[in-house]
Amino acid sequence: MATTTPKGGPVSAKTIKALPPKLSVRGSQPTAQQGMLIPLAEVEFQGIGMGVLSDGTPYLNQRGLAALCGVQNAHIGTISSQWDEPEQKPRIKAIRDIFTNGGHVLPQSPHVEITHAGRTHYCYPAEVCLAILEYYAFDAGSNTQKEALDNFRRLAGSKLRELIYREVGYNPSGGASERFKRWHDRIALNYQSAPKGYFHVFNEAHTIIYELILAGAQIGEKIVVDISIGQHWSKYWCDHDLDAEYGERRTYPHRYPDDHPQAKSNPQESWCYPLAALGRFREWLSDTYIDGGKFTGYLKRKVAQGEMPAAVAQLAINTLVPPQIRGPTPS
Repeated sequence: MATTTPKGGPVSAKTIKALPPKLSVRGSQPTAQQGMLIPLAEVEFQGIGMGVLSDGTPYLNQRGLAALCGVQNAHIGTISSQWDEPEQKPRIKAIRDIFTNGGHVLPQSPHVEITHAGRTHYCYPAEVCLAILEYYAFDAGSNTQKEALDNFRRLAGSKLRELIYREVGYNPSGGASERFKRWHDRIALNYQSAPKGYFHVFNEAHTIIYELILAGAQIGEKIVVDISIGQHWSKYWCDHDLDAEYGERRTYPHRYPDDHPQAKSNPQESWCYPLAALGRFREWLSDTYIDGGKFTGYLKRKVAQGEMPAAVAQLAINTLVPPQIRGPTPS
């Protein structure tokens, strides 16, 4: 069955002017499976939209691939819609042949369509992109494009994959377990550290930390979002005299893993709060910290300090912070 994609307006052709420093790439090349993935991050490099899926697949978005090839966005959409037709047109057959001659197994569709955080993403894996780019560089007859030829010379082989990984800030050799390791290390040290009848902010921040990791954030000594949450919640607690309403808060010994600089002062005295206030905390976390702009402000500071890529911050914001829907304007 053919897959239909939106056919957008014209896209300016782009020629990659220079590549970033080479990134060492190891390991097998993952295969994308639609419906099971999310984009870890999307960025633009010299006007070319690119990203990495949660299984490690590097991709270009539809407009980025069109610009790289020097063609209209609608031409790439047509390749997708005609990809699996029984009577293949010469262009589709040529691109499929280039792809299989490279030793790849033909996918059912040249793109992976994913809906995530309210947006539909049309993701063209790097190997598919190179086959389409090669077609427009050499095999499109009167439709060959100089931009495609120039970009193919720069990006052939593994260079496109390396470029995408580099710009997104993704380490393909790390794997999912490595990305979560430092967070898991902190959980192992602290999951039962609060006294009975109390909760602590670190255990309640897991959803936010998890989404940050999925977005590509390097959770460690520089990105400790539960400190930000704890400071704002502590101020809210004191400002509203919640000791009088729920009982006094207490301190507990919080520990950091040995590879964190904070471990030098282990154990650290941190606040824990009566379980009776847990519902109030969760409402505050959702309504005030996340929806109220404090989480967005934290991420923007990390970007400004050079501790988080802007694309990672934006993906986390898109996932966790709901869009503000305005009601009708009073007449």
